[in-house]
Amino acid sequence: CHDSNGELHEFDSQWRNADCYDCSCSRDGIQCCSSFMTPVGYDKEKCVSIFNKETCTYKVVEKDDHSKECPIHEWVG
Repeated sequence: CHDSNGELHEFDSQWRNADCYDCSCSRDGIQCCSSFMTPVGYDKEKCVSIFNKETCTYKVVEKDDHSKECPIHEWVG
């Protein structure tokens, strides 16, 4: 299987790509799904979500002060 970057993967192999998706290769092709949860239940006027590609996680912080985290009430993924 060739992934979207043109990299070759063996059948029955699994990997995590640079965009934090877990992928697998079979004779039917490549399948990928997100390895992370996305915050949706938070105060979007006061807060902003920031994605960290190194840890594949979101952090929700105040727009005016990124050192203050905001409560998250719902995630999807």
